[in-house]
Amino acid sequence: MTATTTLTAHAVLLDMDGTLVNSDAVVERCWRRWAEEQGLDPEYVLGNVHGRQGHATMAVLLPDRPAELNLADNRRMLAQETADTEGVVPVPGASALMAALAGLPHALVTSADEALAQARMGAARLPVPEVRVTAERVGASKPDPEGFLKGAAELGFEPQECLAFEDSEVGIAAARSAGMRVVGVGPRAAAHNPTVHVPTLEPLRLEALANGTLRLHVDAAR
Repeated sequence: MTATTTLTAHAVLLDMDGTLVNSDAVVERCWRRWAEEQGLDPEYVLGNVHGRQGHATMAVLLPDRPAELNLADNRRMLAQETADTEGVVPVPGASALMAALAGLPHALVTSADEALAQARMGAARLPVPEVRVTAERVGASKPDPEGFLKGAAELGFEPQECLAFEDSEVGIAAARSAGMRVVGVGPRAAAHNPTVHVPTLEPLRLEALANGTLRLHVDAAR
C-alpha cells in the first residue's frame, strides 16, 4: 500500500553529496587515509564526516589541533577528492528530479567547493544549477544555516517558502535552523526527523502550478 504526502513551496534547495550524488566511495577512501595519518579510528571518523566542510569535521575530531593545520589538510583533501571520481554516481531518481526542476527556482547548497561540486555533478552526469552556494561563499559550515539562507535569498524567496533536500544530521539541522522544511534522503537522514523521509529520490514527483507554486508528491510504502 502506498501513502502520498504532498508539500508545497516556491523554491528548492539541494544538498549534493548523499542527496543528489552518491560519493561515499571517494569520501571513504580519502577520509580513511586522513584518519590513519592522524592515528584515529577510521570508522569513528567516517561517522562524523558527512555534511560539514572538511576543516570543520577535523575541528570536531581534533579540537585541540591548530586551525591552520586543519585548513591545510582541507585544501589537500579537496584536491584529492576533486581528482578522484571513481564510483561517483547519481542517487536513484536524481536525474528525473533535476530534469523536473529545469527552469524552476532551485539552487545547490553544498559543503563542497566549486571545483569539487563541478567534478562530482559532472561525474554523475547531472546538470549544475545556475545558483550555487559552495564552501567558498559561506563563512560557516553546516550545521550553521548561512548557506541555506543565502540560497533562499539569491532565489528571491523567504526561507519558509523553500524546501531543502538533505541527507546528513548537520545538513538537516542547518536547514531547520534556516526555517525550512526538509526532505530527508537516504539512510543517514532517517534518524534526524526530517519533514518527510525517502530512501532515494525515486518516490518523488514534482508539479509546477500556474501560480508559481511547486507541489512535491512523496510516495511512501506502508
